[in-house]
Amino acid sequence: MSALEVKNVTFSYDDQSTVLQNVNITLNKGELVSLLGVSGGGKTTLFNVIAGLYKPQQGQVLLNGEDITGQTGKVSYMLQKDMLLPYRTVEDNVALPLILRGAKKKEARKTVGEYFAQFGIDGTQKKYPAELSGGMRQRAALLRTYMFSGSVALLDEPFSALDTLTKSEMHRWYLDVMDNIKLSTLFITHDIDEAILLSDRIYLLGGGSIAGEIVIAEPKPRRKDFNLTEEFLHYKRQIVSKIQ
Repeated sequence: MSALEVKNVTFSYDDQSTVLQNVNITLNKGELVSLLGVSGGGKTTLFNVIAGLYKPQQGQVLLNGEDITGQTGKVSYMLQKDMLLPYRTVEDNVALPLILRGAKKKEARKTVGEYFAQFGIDGTQKKYPAELSGGMRQRAALLRTYMFSGSVALLDEPFSALDTLTKSEMHRWYLDVMDNIKLSTLFITHDIDEAILLSDRIYLLGGGSIAGEIVIAEPKPRRKDFNLTEEFLHYKRQIVSKIQ
């Protein structure tokens, strides 16, 4: 069974032209699937539909076979900025989704504490966000996202603000974490190289519809020199030819 399905989704804002037109995508369990396209192509709107923030005029969103169309709180959603609250410790930032669902603070801290080592941020529990590097902040934000809903994560350009070396390290780290915690990820990016290096499959979204799908057959994690190979360039040429 697929982890997430978007079936025949059409969406438009009031009195405006259609933003999404008959969009169909599938995220299988354990996959990282990217949505790639130019700005204004409908990627973030589609995420808002999947997250239940917008209700489509037509179509369905299915999570593990259950219709969750228009329902919030079913999938995790992380925006480009980490959105950590500066006046809360890292521990309490990460525990926030559990507290909002009614857990006692002590119980929530204990639950999230079990994941700090796995997410590579053990020892930061009592620190504040301003004391962390950009990469560590993103790890904390991703752990908070996972605590919100532990099966499917929607990530909207989470690594775009990081420098090249930190981004590369975060890519390898995130793939390891996904595998360890059995997480499925739908990922927005404008970066073609990033999409090829991370994804099992890539959906090309432009003008509110799916322009194509690219399957990346190379095993993950990709070898370090993969972006220098002819195979990498072949995928890149395919993508560029479809989104121009």
